[in-house]
Amino acid sequence: MHRRGLMLGAAAAVTLGACSSTPSKFKSYSGPEVTYVVVNKSARRMYLMHHDKVLKDYDIDLGFAPIGHKAFEGDGRTPEGIYRIDRRNPNSQFHLSIGISYPNVNDVALAKALGKTPGGDIFIHGQQNPLKPGPRDWTWGCIAVKNEEIEDIYAMVRDGTPIALNP
Repeated sequence: MHRRGLMLGAAAAVTLGACSSTPSKFKSYSGPEVTYVVVNKSARRMYLMHHDKVLKDYDIDLGFAPIGHKAFEGDGRTPEGIYRIDRRNPNSQFHLSIGISYPNVNDVALAKALGKTPGGDIFIHGQQNPLKPGPRDWTWGCIAVKNEEIEDIYAMVRDGTPIALNP
């Protein structure tokens, strides 16, 4: 009986070990703090900064109407200005995502002056289907990177980190 229990325990350990061999999308990071994020929309580049040093940089895709500041919900533009990383979504339909604090008071006023709502849910996120790359600038106003890249960004960038979204 003891031998049978030992065999079943060993089989369970091997099975559980096989399950843990799948790489997690949640990485850890112990390097220098990301003190701010810079997005240069026209260059389609994002930089994770530690003060004046670039820690990482990425090619990005933007909203489907990439030129100009987001004015209202559904315009397809990515906001411009200074915001903060304010939330994260580990269950995003785009692999992982971190939220940007759009809209601010000025964004709300602009949309209201146009008779519209400002929208929201602006994120830095991964791809919906990494095996089927789509066109450039395909989001509704978000910043998209490859799934492997959002895993690093998700680990490196903390809530409260400022983000500058430049034209």
